[in-house]
Amino acid sequence: MGRFVFTLAMLAGLAYAGLYVYYGHAARQAIEEQLEARGLTAIEVQSLDYGLLAPVSQAAQVAVGIRYRGAEATLDVRVLGHPLFSDEVRLELDGLQALRLSIGLGG
Repeated sequence: MGRFVFTLAMLAGLAYAGLYVYYGHAARQAIEEQLEARGLTAIEVQSLDYGLLAPVSQAAQVAVGIRYRGAEATLDVRVLGHPLFSDEVRLELDGLQALRLSIGLGG
């Protein structure tokens, strides 16, 4: 009986880990599509940080690291709907966490 419970827990953990990774991929794709739709193709999405329970909720807070030429910023984005299971996903910009500018001299 103990072996069965352990195996079941391991399978559930593996399934959730796969869902967590795929959620990040789907959220990144949704954000890139929204940027592209608004004509902001020069902005590059570098990183996504989201909570452990984001893949099982309908609303999640996501920190998105973006880069545009020499500037980097971290944005708070709220994802409403589920990128994997919902037909409609809405992204709302909550705020700017950080802005980093790098000024370089050519030479």
